[in-house]
Amino acid sequence: MTMLLICRNILIVATLFVVANVFGQGIPEDRYAEEADRAKSLLRKAIAHYRAEGESSLAAFSRQGEFVDEELYVYVIGTDGVMLASGGPSSNLIGRDVGSALNDDLNKGFKAALALPESEQIHHADYRWMNWQIGRVERKRVFYQRVDDKIFSVGYYIERSSETEAQVLLDYVIKAVAEQPEQTFERINELDAKFLKDDLYAFVVDRESQRFIAHGYNLRLVGSDFRRVQSADRQPIGQEILDAAAKAGSGRIGYLWPNPVTDKNEPKTTLFQVVGNYIVAVGFYSKAE
Repeated sequence: MTMLLICRNILIVATLFVVANVFGQGIPEDRYAEEADRAKSLLRKAIAHYRAEGESSLAAFSRQGEFVDEELYVYVIGTDGVMLASGGPSSNLIGRDVGSALNDDLNKGFKAALALPESEQIHHADYRWMNWQIGRVERKRVFYQRVDDKIFSVGYYIERSSETEAQVLLDYVIKAVAEQPEQTFERINELDAKFLKDDLYAFVVDRESQRFIAHGYNLRLVGSDFRRVQSADRQPIGQEILDAAAKAGSGRIGYLWPNPVTDKNEPKTTLFQVVGNYIVAVGFYSKAE
């Protein structure tokens, strides 16, 4: 069991660097600006400590203390692929060669990232990792920088997908419903990963029966009367969406709804569009004030 967990963590760490090698120069989303600032601040603090204390500083990164800030922690990988320090769940990889368990394709990307030249530039990338505070795998954004023969990294969890990501999923579902409606409904109800991404999921309503015909999260809603759907604060959002769809053919509506990732009621905006006899919808969440 322990070896299985170790191999799984190695694979996730490797995926980080494969992704980073391709996408590491993008711009983080503004809605996570506070988290990004905290992560980069902790990263700079760790690098400054290393530059002042040298190798002895690595021990400080691997225990609870000034280099762990709530869910944020520092981890360090040598350019030889060995995990040198971690203040989080990857601490069980310390002293292990991360690249030794990878196939050729993953190793190629992993080694390319480790071969980045030393500079003052902070790179970033997204990957998936266990959130040790809640015991669930979530999307994570990491900031990292090479110093000497080491890669210093700090990341934060992305609990909410963006409006842009919701629109991309909605466009995908719209196309699928237009081309193969019955197969698409079946795939959504089977929780096909193509129609389910983190806190984003699709649902479809039959305009004639005014009932859910597909739902990418709560299958108990399939077949139920959409007109009776209320928000967490009892607003008649089902009827509001039906009325708006009949009037304009597409639109958006804001309301309070349970977030399946955080398990909390949060403000949600649902984007919807009429496709033939169906209403297709995808919503995204905002952090409650």
